[in-house]
Amino acid sequence: MTTYRIGIDVGGTNTDAVILNENYKVIAETKSPTMEDVSEGIYMAMRDVINKANIPLDKIKFAMLGTTHVTNAIVERKKLNRIAVIRIGAPATLAVKPFVGTPLDLKGILGNFVYLVRGGHEFDGREITKIDENHLYRIANEIKGHIDSIAITSVFSPVSNAHELRAREIMNEVLGEDIPVSLSSEIGSVGLLERENATILNASVVKIARTTINGFVNALEKEGIKNARVYLGQNDGTLMSVEYALKYPILTIACGPTNSLRGASYLTGEANSIVVDVGGTTTDVGVLVSSFPRESSLAVEIGGVRTNFRMPDLVSVGLGGGTIIRINEENSFKIGPDSVGYELPQKSLVFGGDTLTATDVVVALGKANLGDPSKVQFLDKEVMSRIYAKMVEMVEMAIDQMKTSAEPVPVILVGGGSILVPDKLEGASKVVKPNNFGVANAIGSAIAQVSGQIDKIFSLDRLGRQKTIEYAKKLALQEAIDAGAEEDTCSIVDLEDIPLSYLPGNATRITVKAAGNLRINMTE
Repeated sequence: MTTYRIGIDVGGTNTDAVILNENYKVIAETKSPTMEDVSEGIYMAMRDVINKANIPLDKIKFAMLGTTHVTNAIVERKKLNRIAVIRIGAPATLAVKPFVGTPLDLKGILGNFVYLVRGGHEFDGREITKIDENHLYRIANEIKGHIDSIAITSVFSPVSNAHELRAREIMNEVLGEDIPVSLSSEIGSVGLLERENATILNASVVKIARTTINGFVNALEKEGIKNARVYLGQNDGTLMSVEYALKYPILTIACGPTNSLRGASYLTGEANSIVVDVGGTTTDVGVLVSSFPRESSLAVEIGGVRTNFRMPDLVSVGLGGGTIIRINEENSFKIGPDSVGYELPQKSLVFGGDTLTATDVVVALGKANLGDPSKVQFLDKEVMSRIYAKMVEMVEMAIDQMKTSAEPVPVILVGGGSILVPDKLEGASKVVKPNNFGVANAIGSAIAQVSGQIDKIFSLDRLGRQKTIEYAKKLALQEAIDAGAEEDTCSIVDLEDIPLSYLPGNATRITVKAAGNLRINMTE
């Protein structure tokens, strides 16, 4: 039986959509401007690609969305939940309070209900002190009716989450099941403050995630797609179910660039290479390792907040199709970093506008043919050539930053703005621009697998190294299955084992990621 899947990815300039058949062949693709109201751009792209595909709508069985809603909410400080922040760790963690280092404007929005509770664990799972349940009951009654969600963080909860689970039980008992509770052990890795920050951000965006998901589902039904299972892209290049996304909306951050990496791998068959994704606003450069994005080993800042949950290792450069070029009287120039973004079709010179953009530069030099080339013939070719050389140098420097050796590596060009980049680059053994390169991000969303990951500290004295690693693998596989992966197709795609010599008990930090294909038959 022929079935189809629709993939949509929201970028800063364009919202891309594709429809694939069961063999992952592209049936239709489209690009629509990303609107100020992001949902409106999604609806337009969906409507257009459905009209182009001309297929029975009841045969569309999967719908995948990569969205910037959550990222925008944090960066713009809009539509965030009223939250309560509970840290379980007194008396051991009183020296540094929650929200240390958080920008004051964000702290002003989120930091009204902050509590420190006795409890927590040591690195090896031993209790620091018993959890103060009476305090938790008092907190629950105090915040009742004043908050939308709760962030709970306990010391070393990636090792033992017993106190976080008990705190959630108490919150649910007093406040009911409708108030979402985010647990740090399910979001971040070891490192109290960064994990706490990630949990706070997760709790703050539950409402916007629910609105986005409901809007996407309603848009599908409005277009007559009523039988599709809905998934959201997450920042490791895999998918998560609606239920999973509602619990962990923070994991949708950076799903756009990772969708592009996964799409680039699928379109070229390259499993290990550098991907250059050129959009309308930025160029994102990432690394494929075994067909998945290489993860960052550093703490990542989101909206000025330092966090430590898994994020792709990316370099972003302020260069895209809509990047504004400024030339002064001496013919020196400045490239970006600002962009006309989704207004490129109105503001760029080749489209009749009055703003010189990177797109105008490549058209003026005859390296691309779009819009009306006669509108840029007056531009000084020598100056345009110098600007273009600098644009190429910006991309080559970003590639160089991502390489782990001086050896040339394969480079894949994707994104609608990749017309800006030549087919030969310094440091590249080859430059590949596949078919459907302009919608690689939407394709990456549509073909993505489902994953699960664990990142915990284990004491090898208990089970020994091999048995501990096997146990960690089982936990990761179960995470993937819980997220919607087909058990028979699940496999371990990444494993890292780091001995922690500064801790007693033969302690080791083990990170395991498992991934598998979407489960076809699932009970509703």
